[in-house]
Amino acid sequence: MSDLEGLLRELAPRVLGIVARRYRDFDSAEDAVQEALLAAALDWPVKGVPDNPEAWLVTVAARRLINIWRSDDARRRREELTGLLETRDAPSVLDQDDTLLLLFLCCHPALTPSSAIALTLRAVGGLTTAEIASAFLVPEATMAQRISRAKQRIHTSKVPFQLPAPDEWAPRLASVLHVLYLVFSEGYASTDRDQLVRTDLSQEAIRLTREVHRRRPDEAEVAGLLALMLLTDARRAARTGEHGELVPLPEQDRARWDRVAIAEGVALISATLPRGEPGPYQLQAAIAAVHDEAETAAATDWPQILALYGVLERWQANPMVTLNRAVALAMVDGPRAGLALLDTLDDRLPGHYRLAAVRGHLLELAGDREAALAQLRAAAKATPSLPEQRYLFTEIARLNTDGKMGA
Repeated sequence: MSDLEGLLRELAPRVLGIVARRYRDFDSAEDAVQEALLAAALDWPVKGVPDNPEAWLVTVAARRLINIWRSDDARRRREELTGLLETRDAPSVLDQDDTLLLLFLCCHPALTPSSAIALTLRAVGGLTTAEIASAFLVPEATMAQRISRAKQRIHTSKVPFQLPAPDEWAPRLASVLHVLYLVFSEGYASTDRDQLVRTDLSQEAIRLTREVHRRRPDEAEVAGLLALMLLTDARRAARTGEHGELVPLPEQDRARWDRVAIAEGVALISATLPRGEPGPYQLQAAIAAVHDEAETAAATDWPQILALYGVLERWQANPMVTLNRAVALAMVDGPRAGLALLDTLDDRLPGHYRLAAVRGHLLELAGDREAALAQLRAAAKATPSLPEQRYLFTEIARLNTDGKMGA
């Protein structure tokens, strides 16, 4: 990613939040901001990045928004505002971060949770409709319609463009946390075919979660989510090799892990867990902490991880949770126990590459090389990620070599 592309990606949600708040038209504001970003991508490489790029984008987006209103017959009543809007200068210093406002606006109580999450991934996370559709396992056209309906519902609701009052956070907080979790996940394990990580997304998710935690320090699941992000992101530097190749957790150089982030995450989750029955984010953070505190992969406390996954599965009947529990079960009771649990997922994750990849790994541990190769080939064929595909091909080559040496 170029420096200019990174800057525009960073500025996009902030500019959208400012324009949507000022002019109270989320749908048109998104179109206007997209046009402003395109103008910047064409203009800045030639003329240079302006001294205040955020103000530049806000000014251009405001002008585009006025043009959109003028060309829309259904909104002619807005033209009486045009003179006012055209004379309103963008501030030289935009010291208010509107990304959090935009996040809560997208997690609107009038929207279904799935629509709120999809809209926020688009507006705040900067994901494409195709990427969001992949995350939700639905066709791209279906997701485009869902996002369009969500924007229209926000437009017609007339809810003020401002952060909700503290006593109004509850109806939106679950969606906000879910969105932040998904944005972070997309950054840490990108659905982009060509890149394994998108640091900009994971760092923005951490920043926004810190802000939510600052405002709601007593919310255990907010603290749990922040701890989970910190403990997971702490391993990022060791997760890829010199050429961007995937390095699985057991093979990572733990000296490259961010010990400051680990200490902060462990402190957060240690202070949060005793408050009461832990929720899903706290449980995932506790699992991440067990991994991060192990000095070596062999020293990992797998019985504790297995127990935590068991509790998490009672909270979330999610096939991916079961998949991870199968790995932990294999490490505690042997690969055949893990394989038996994986068999229960065939109907819930039909043809999913992660199921095939994990099954291949456990079959290798069980000594069934040919069956392991078949599963790894199926996983390599099905994965949308080139880095993961390359890793799987490397594993296939290793198993083939081992087989010839043992022949």
